[in-house]
Amino acid sequence: MHIGYHESTSDGLYCLGTEALSVGADTFAFFTRNPRGGQAKAIDKEDADRLNAFMKDNNFAPPVAHAPYTMNPCSANEGLRQFALQMMTEDFLHLEYIPGCFYNFHPGSHTGQGSEAGIALTSSLIADAISLAEKQAGNLHTVLLIETMSGKGSEIGRTFEEVKQIMDLANEKYGASLENKLGVCLDTCHIWDAGYDIVNNLDDVITSFDKIIGLKNLHAIHLNDSMNELGSHKDRHEKIGKGKIGLDALSRVTRHAALKNLPFILETPNDKEGYREEIRILKEKE
Repeated sequence: MHIGYHESTSDGLYCLGTEALSVGADTFAFFTRNPRGGQAKAIDKEDADRLNAFMKDNNFAPPVAHAPYTMNPCSANEGLRQFALQMMTEDFLHLEYIPGCFYNFHPGSHTGQGSEAGIALTSSLIADAISLAEKQAGNLHTVLLIETMSGKGSEIGRTFEEVKQIMDLANEKYGASLENKLGVCLDTCHIWDAGYDIVNNLDDVITSFDKIIGLKNLHAIHLNDSMNELGSHKDRHEKIGKGKIGLDALSRVTRHAALKNLPFILETPNDKEGYREEIRILKEKE
């Protein structure tokens, strides 16, 4: 099992690796910048190189960077969309210092424009950000991951069909295949809250994902329990085994033949010791 948790970058990039290993993890997640703001720190190349060497020496799975929550690529406000484009493009360039890192983002909220309009705007921004970053950096080593959402408020990406539509329109706007540049991160809390019953029908959910999006496009999983009932369209993560999904169901996710080799990222309400315990429990269930 490749598993880690969401860490702070306050002590630099190298410490992301050492902190992960100290709790039995072999991957990790981190925000590319302040999750509630827009400013990104400059990348220290020496720090990034130390992290890359550490991950190679300790056989880490790819880490999963996370875009800030303030980034709304399908906002009705053009200024906010341009801000999102700027952030995404900058993040691509920064993540070139960590080759093979995934870049996860929330596809956004349409803010009253309707899902179809929101999907079109997010798709366009994806294509533009990848194109702009490629003009500056050449061929990118980072795969952008659309996160599956719970469907609260005016969120898009609440169904596999919506995620696939975003991907297809982004390909169309980009003008070439984005197969090796764009994929999906599946969040267990989000899809449960969106109505996908991974407790009683995990195989059916995975089959549906494969038919609509394709398992080849699934690159990472946010492994979270949920405080909410199935189909509640909310988004409140719970500690593993303490929520409505439960330890047994989440363990079936980590052991499933189609998923078990992916990086699993814990985003549960925990401190470091809590993550250490969750990792221990999940590994015992392998």
